[in-house]
Amino acid sequence: MNNSELQKIKQRYNIVGNCDGLNHALDVALQVAPTDLSVLVVGESGVGKEIIPRVIHDNSPRRRERYFAINCGSIPEGTIDSELFGHEKGAFTGAIGESEGYFGVANKGTIFLDEVGELPLATQARLLRVLETGEYIRVGGQEIRKTNVRIVAATNVNMRKAISEGRFREDLYYRLNTIPIQMPPLRDRGDDIVLLFRLFAMQMGEKYHLPKITLTEDARQLLVHYKWPGNVRQLKNITEQMSVLSEKREIDAEELKKFIPEDPESTQLATINKPGQHSYENEREILYKILYELRGNVSDLRRDMTSLRKQLDEARQLNGPASFNNSFIAADNTPVPAFNPAPRVQGFTSPSPEEAEAEEIKAEPESLNLNDLGRQMVEKALERNGGNRKKAAQELGISDRTLYRRIKQYSLEKDK
Repeated sequence: MNNSELQKIKQRYNIVGNCDGLNHALDVALQVAPTDLSVLVVGESGVGKEIIPRVIHDNSPRRRERYFAINCGSIPEGTIDSELFGHEKGAFTGAIGESEGYFGVANKGTIFLDEVGELPLATQARLLRVLETGEYIRVGGQEIRKTNVRIVAATNVNMRKAISEGRFREDLYYRLNTIPIQMPPLRDRGDDIVLLFRLFAMQMGEKYHLPKITLTEDARQLLVHYKWPGNVRQLKNITEQMSVLSEKREIDAEELKKFIPEDPESTQLATINKPGQHSYENEREILYKILYELRGNVSDLRRDMTSLRKQLDEARQLNGPASFNNSFIAADNTPVPAFNPAPRVQGFTSPSPEEAEAEEIKAEPESLNLNDLGRQMVEKALERNGGNRKKAAQELGISDRTLYRRIKQYSLEKDK
């Protein structure tokens, strides 16, 4: 593609930048647009991956048909199959009518699956069948339906790592990755960073009638060499902050440092483990380990109590009830201590059968109170992360959708 055509595409979609990585991504998108090949857009969060599917759809033979952008990470795990493939009436609680689903409604059109790496494994199997045969079955249905939909997917997940950990199907990855498109991170785009800063500063000035902020040369160098972990989204946020909060209209390096966070690599604490010492990733593992150890101890105690009770019952049958009295009266009316044939267990005082029964009943509810423990873990994780659900889910070792379901289950929605 020549440079003039590329500039027309950038103007049409308000794309700012001239770096080679961005130009190559747009060039590949335009070349693959006339085909029906599946495309996988890969890049970090905030690099603008959502532009590529729109360019592909608008320049394809399907441009007059419907286009749907679906964020797979925002749909709860229990309802994502219904959202994508539809459901029959009465398929589940609340299904008061039929639903076509996105694949039914978008027939002959294009579906953009953002954050496809967050799909559950069961949904991945359904998606693979649609990609290979164009067939799917509604939730709760039996009829095989056909659809003609083009799939463009995007992810910021390391797919190779997800496959090795069993979180993503390898066959689905190769089916989606027919045409890979890599979006470059902002830190690799050089002078594009300054161009984007000028655009965001101009937009803020026009929107809120503020004097436009500019950069000195040292501030420009600091802006270009910063790592930008949040990419374009972070640059826009910082530009908006400076436009509103900074008293200066010409931003120098010292003023810019007040708004740019420190490099996380230099402030992150290293974890040091002693040889032979188990390293717990989070408090959840520690709590579960303690809980299971307590359950084992209670089970052993219950087993010992049951054994003692059986021995006492056998001794009563052999010696009669008189052997269990505190004393019996001999022929000369002299109190003689009764002999207790039940063996002693070290560390225990032999209880009566009634006491053993009561001890066994009391031990049961204390050993299985997992619901309260789960609620406390979710509450503490959310509190430690300031209500940020994504960080709380990472700390707990569960997906965002699972955390969302737990919040609903424990009625924490209003609290958090």
